Amino acid sequence: MSLFGHGALGRVVRSGVGRRRVQTVVIALATMMAVASAVVAGALMVAAAAPFDHAFAEQRGAHITAQFDPATASAARLAETGRLDGVTASAGPYPSMAFRPVDRAGFRLPALTLVGRSGPHGDVDRVEVTSGRWAQRPGEIVLSSSFEGPGIEIGSALRTSDTADAPALSVVGFAVSSSRTADSWATPAQVAALASGGHPVMSQMLYRFDRAGTKEQILAARAKLAAAVGSGALLGTQSWLDTKRAADQGAAATVPFVTAFGVLGIVMSVIIVSSVISGAVGTGLRRIGILKAIGFTPREVVRAYVAQALVPASVGIVVGVVLGNLLAVPMLADTESMYGTVALSVAWWVDAAVPAAALLVVGLAALIPARRAGKLHTVEAIAVGRAPRTGRGQWAHRALGRLPLPRPVTYGLATPFTHPVRALAMLLAVAFGTIAATFAVGLTSSLSAVGSSQDPESRAAVTVTTVKPHTIAPPPPPPAGGGGESPSPVSGSVAGTSTPGAADPAEVRAALTSQAGLGSYYGKLPTEAAVAGVSGTVQISLYEGDARDGSYAMLSGHWITGKGQVVVPTRFLERTSTEVGDTVRVTYEKESADLRIVGESFDTSGNELEIHADMADFPSARASTFLVTVKSGVSAEAFARKLAAVVRPLGGNATTVPPAEQKGVILLMEAMALLLTLMLVCVAGLGILNSVVLDTRERVHDLGVCKAIGMTPRQTVSLVLAPVAAIGALGAVMGVPTGYVLHGLVMPVMGRAVGTGMPAPVLDVYSPVHMLLLGLGGVVLAVLGALVPVGWAARARAATALRTE
Repeated sequence: MSLFGHGALGRVVRSGVGRRRVQTVVIALATMMAVASAVVAGALMVAAAAPFDHAFAEQRGAHITAQFDPATASAARLAETGRLDGVTASAGPYPSMAFRPVDRAGFRLPALTLVGRSGPHGDVDRVEVTSGRWAQRPGEIVLSSSFEGPGIEIGSALRTSDTADAPALSVVGFAVSSSRTADSWATPAQVAALASGGHPVMSQMLYRFDRAGTKEQILAARAKLAAAVGSGALLGTQSWLDTKRAADQGAAATVPFVTAFGVLGIVMSVIIVSSVISGAVGTGLRRIGILKAIGFTPREVVRAYVAQALVPASVGIVVGVVLGNLLAVPMLADTESMYGTVALSVAWWVDAAVPAAALLVVGLAALIPARRAGKLHTVEAIAVGRAPRTGRGQWAHRALGRLPLPRPVTYGLATPFTHPVRALAMLLAVAFGTIAATFAVGLTSSLSAVGSSQDPESRAAVTVTTVKPHTIAPPPPPPAGGGGESPSPVSGSVAGTSTPGAADPAEVRAALTSQAGLGSYYGKLPTEAAVAGVSGTVQISLYEGDARDGSYAMLSGHWITGKGQVVVPTRFLERTSTEVGDTVRVTYEKESADLRIVGESFDTSGNELEIHADMADFPSARASTFLVTVKSGVSAEAFARKLAAVVRPLGGNATTVPPAEQKGVILLMEAMALLLTLMLVCVAGLGILNSVVLDTRERVHDLGVCKAIGMTPRQTVSLVLAPVAAIGALGAVMGVPTGYVLHGLVMPVMGRAVGTGMPAPVLDVYSPVHMLLLGLGGVVLAVLGALVPVGWAARARAATALRTE
């Protein structure tokens, strides 16, 4: 015999599901929303670690990427290190070098690591070619897929330096290395040719170990390598744990807020399912008595009412799983693009575990009121029928009747005390709907604040550059480049200090300051620098003039105000074990300066390090861009046109700044937050609808009597809406502060997931007006949920209502 039963029991279940259409829809939608939220949350939790783990395992990523001095450690000696105790696989030695290529327009790209490999496969780090092919002959290069875009594509050419006779390489492919062993690849012969031209070369070895899951194990393995090759031969290493941590941050920020919505959805579904089944038992006492009178056992009655919840819940669960998978697709696709052919989808066990858990939750939520139905005595159930227990809530009627309010209002305000459990369920539905709305408003406002804080240049009205587009003569030969975690050259390229055809920054500045309508301006040079104690180079933005308009949000300290100061992100402080107030040595080109850390900036750029300093600390630096504001009443477009006419003959250009655009991941999170909130609010409204429908049906005789003695339709509306509005107000009082607290808890967790704190402008997004409107929203939610039964009650004629009893 199945859970739903055959024969008579099956007909009872089907009849209950069909008759209680409102309750059926409410249960189905509540479970659908809860399951969809839980599937998305589970998928993103898995995605926070799974894509890197899968790609690393499939490509046999390197636990340690080591660079050796070829003058001290021979190739044969390095090959022997692959047989050390604990090494399970090794590859190399490969010739390796660092170089800074220049693109066709003369822009210098970030410094890249170039490795000479004859093919993409090997015992360690099987590089995945995502487009094009592998380099097969001198003059060809393969770049990291993070550089692929309109600016650099297959067939593009890059010079290996900015000198006139620098050799050029043609881009023939793009590839992904899960362990980030290099930014670009060429044939060993090509690397040797570049080394003979003056680029220092190193030997790269890749290792896998039997024990490399902790930082201590990595350090022990590194010490073993250093001891095997002798003093000074090991130049540096990179751990796969650092690469994994950087990769995991992509999806990690989305997990906390999706989890919060998932928990809200599950709790709300429990409340609503319990309320629906409890209401079905309360309004179906006579039916339960009749079922027992004709021979149904208590167990069969319990099964019938549990099944009446599980049938629509099962439909909602199936739809919720499908919807959850669809919602997870854009988030997973954003993460998948980083890992080549490693396809991401919702894990099968998430699609299995979430529905199973949802069925269990719904079953348990329905079991308690269903057991009450099973325990009812037959005669008592038939005798009591749908009438409420005598005396319940009479004290409330007497107390509220003394208030100076219209009688229909006081009568309506007392009705929740007749069914306190049902009123509590309605109150919790409003509260959780308000919590979701408050949290979503704060979340989307914070995400917008994050986007604007990471794009300070969008605050300017006009951008003036020292380079005029499409007028720079391309260098003779084709180019080469690549990138691991480096930004795309399209958006992250750095202008060289001696680009042919570039305007003199001093002349551009003079032309700018001579223009009428100028408000304020500052100069900026995004470039690279070396910092003592940090391996490789870091991104640095140098500012000229009053750069307060270009400041980032600060977590501590203050923005740069003059020479000798530097502002750094949280990751810089952690990586260098420094704090605000310490001094660091920064080297740009051939100039070094000891700068004091005066502020900790809010930076969500992942594992990249970007610091900010005053241009006056490096006399050779020249601004490549001027960010301009105009005076009130001055047209930015007209100002830009006039200024462009002056600076274009000098070799520069002036354009208006386009409106700031939110990053894709922020837009996805905002869209998902709004969608999940809409689902929660709709389910809360349906829960209210169900409760009001049950109350209206139970009081249909009372409504008929009231109408018979002269109650008008308007008074009927007041009677029904008064308790709903009161419960809505109380639910809002509970929900708004809780949503505010939830936002304050989740946002810092999202920040920690990407390695930063959250500044006050991102957290303090609620105003008194917001809080008041959200509170009113709780009342509106309750009233909207009750409109349908209120309309029926107002239109029903007295005779019809009395006959309905």
